[in-house]
Amino acid sequence: MFLTIGTTGTPERPATDLGFLLHKHPDRAQAFSTSHGTAHVFYPEASAERCTAALLMEVDPVALVRRGKGKGRGGAPDAALAQYVNDRPYAASSLLSVALATVFTSALGGVCRSMPERAGAPLPLRIEVPALPARGGAELVRKLFAPLGWERVEVGAVALDEQFPEWGDSRYVRLVLEGELRLADALRQLYVLLPVLDDAKHYWVAPDEVDKLLRAGEGWLADHPERPLITRRYLSHRWGLTRQADQALELVRLAESDDLDVDSVDNAVDESTDTEEKPVPLAEHRRTAILEALRGAGAHRVLDLGCGQGQLVQALLKDVRFTEIVGVDVSMRALTIASRRLKLDRMGERQAGRVTLQQGSLTYTDKRLKGYDAAVLSEVVEHLDLDRLPALEYAVFGSARPRTVLVTTPNVEYNVRWETLPAGHVRHGDHRFEWTRAEFREWAGKVAERHGYTVAHLPVGPDDAEVGPPTQLAVFTLTDTEIDKKTDKKTDKKKEAEAA
Repeated sequence: MFLTIGTTGTPERPATDLGFLLHKHPDRAQAFSTSHGTAHVFYPEASAERCTAALLMEVDPVALVRRGKGKGRGGAPDAALAQYVNDRPYAASSLLSVALATVFTSALGGVCRSMPERAGAPLPLRIEVPALPARGGAELVRKLFAPLGWERVEVGAVALDEQFPEWGDSRYVRLVLEGELRLADALRQLYVLLPVLDDAKHYWVAPDEVDKLLRAGEGWLADHPERPLITRRYLSHRWGLTRQADQALELVRLAESDDLDVDSVDNAVDESTDTEEKPVPLAEHRRTAILEALRGAGAHRVLDLGCGQGQLVQALLKDVRFTEIVGVDVSMRALTIASRRLKLDRMGERQAGRVTLQQGSLTYTDKRLKGYDAAVLSEVVEHLDLDRLPALEYAVFGSARPRTVLVTTPNVEYNVRWETLPAGHVRHGDHRFEWTRAEFREWAGKVAERHGYTVAHLPVGPDDAEVGPPTQLAVFTLTDTEIDKKTDKKTDKKKEAEAA
């Protein structure tokens, strides 16, 4: 297996700086032992103008057969096509990917103490892989590398036998990549995508492979258009691991879209405590009020937006009149806890068909949320910064537009009744604000007016004569005029379809 990494330079920034970044001296040929052979590093050319490092993986065919027994623990299916004689030792695969990580560990991590500024800056790179398995053909190779910033992605088919062109092309290609990228980014891409294109690994894929994928894919994999294929193939089509990786990458994508830290986005659950307020009866009062309002509205298909640990979803499932329940939350930790709470893996088929848990950000429009009878935002709005509320307002009231929307939020005036709550403090560390009754009514009234809803306010919990209830509930109802508009649109579309 063979791979070259080249760059160009100037007298001020010589190309031989590549040796510092790879931590391998251009004047020496070095050898490194691996479990399946020996990895050699040498430099075919090294001058101030051009420098090329080569990685040659010399595979031990005996070790390849003895360590890889085909499918299962220790090997990939193609590793045992024949005893010692097959194509595996010569084409780039997970063997070369592991050699990259073993030989260029520091470069893969972007670490270079002698030249940290060079390690952090893009370089004019040229990477060539003469024989690369491509299960999916040249087009798939382009789809995988083109979105990653390469200026040139050249993929040439390798003939089965040049002496017999009528035999056609093999499933191997010659790959050349050229462009300005950080060396660490280029190496991480190769580390992930070499086994993806081969669609096989020479070792057993354990759960720690998810962490490897997330580390190597940092900064580019979350937004890659072929992400599902990459995760599925890299994790050898193990469904459980693939789902785990996809959920983590989706959280990264959502965090990056809001320019936030992943931890700050995935903070809906305190793992040591339940997020329900104390005393617990207030949470029960809130759920009871929500259920009564949903029943009064005649809702059957309900969205729980910001479902957290799934307490409301669990309550909705107990009432058969709610035929479809969708819990949405940005936090995968919260959704995982909700899934365990609901025992989805042990739930009967009919019951499981009523409930769906999905990840999503409530500040973005989502076509999956359209067409429902009701949506619930229970103790959600106060977790958003005030300047993000218009985005949530449009996503729910302007885009999804359920007939009924229920919003509950703390009444800050009632906080003086909590003996354990210091003066001036909000009820939860993640609350960005807490409204008075007048502030909540003002906000709700403007939202209703802008989007064609009416709004009614109900108390939740004991209604104190001085400071009001601990929780306030707003019931938004789409006006008949707006409902007629939606009905007319559906009728027009139906007529157009029939006419066509």
